[in-house]
Amino acid sequence: MSWSNESSYSQPIYMQQEDAIKEEELKTFVSTLPHKKTHFGPSIYQYQGFWYPLSILSGVMNFQRNFHSQSSDIFTITFPKSGTTWLKSLLFTLSNRRQFPVNDANHPILTANPHQLVPTLEIALYIKDQNPNLDHLLSSPRLLGSHLPWTVLPEPIKNSSTNKIVYLCRNPKDVFVSLWHYENQLVGPNKMGLDSFKKSFESFCEGLNLSGPFWDHILDYWKESKKNPGKIFFLKYEDMKEQPGLHLRRLAEFLDCPFSSDEEESGLVEDIVKLCSFENLSNLEVNKNGKVSQTGMHNSAFFRKGKTGDWKSHLSEEMILKLDGICNDKLGGFGIGLGLGY
Repeated sequence: MSWSNESSYSQPIYMQQEDAIKEEELKTFVSTLPHKKTHFGPSIYQYQGFWYPLSILSGVMNFQRNFHSQSSDIFTITFPKSGTTWLKSLLFTLSNRRQFPVNDANHPILTANPHQLVPTLEIALYIKDQNPNLDHLLSSPRLLGSHLPWTVLPEPIKNSSTNKIVYLCRNPKDVFVSLWHYENQLVGPNKMGLDSFKKSFESFCEGLNLSGPFWDHILDYWKESKKNPGKIFFLKYEDMKEQPGLHLRRLAEFLDCPFSSDEEESGLVEDIVKLCSFENLSNLEVNKNGKVSQTGMHNSAFFRKGKTGDWKSHLSEEMILKLDGICNDKLGGFGIGLGLGY
């Protein structure tokens, strides 16, 4: 059974409405789930403790039911708008540096958006196909993306002793601001109204957004990384921005493909950082004018500023205190550390 609707897929995934889903079994199941109407259109549904638009929920369930892992699979996992595009570009270039030399004028990163090279499974593939063929992936080992919380991941991924997960988190205030700008991209410029920012903020604080609540998402991966550091590499966006070379080397060690002395001497680490920088990626023709074929999203929607601390230009003092208070309450006792707003 496929739960996607090809004819409506040209719409942004957030904006597909309930009547786009025709299958009676899904309609019956969804009617049992808690749901909330979003301020910008479609409802979101709570499934296994987290929230999804209906169209993405079908992809989540297809992914859970039908994904078959390979022992060498590598997963990039993030809460939405936490540096996903940058992480995908870095890991693709790192893990495929022998197949695709960084100085190659035809390097895939120069001609394809990172989301094309590392698809977000529940959104890009399983939303359209109950059991998609993954043989088209350029990366070997397979490099796959997801926004799913740990508890919602397919069992073959959680139970594998050899799969690797790189989890990137980010200051929640920057995450929220980036999410709000992204919602505007989905709805259309200047169509959300003057009060949309405040409404979006309240929804974020209540955990009512894609893959939310933020704090539950991040905490589960933090705990699992402490239990099994050989399986989950927990990385902070702010740390990566501050010392990209250091953390790229750490990622290479984690993925069992450390840089050789010759690679170090040649400046390969710095070359990868430069190739995958926001400045370089955002100015590529493919990312200015192209689209991700699996979702139809404009590539330019994934590049805004790529900075830390942009929340300072958007949030009121009251908003800062409220979100910091929530994060301190939810995350403050677990030692996650800097970059999370408390």
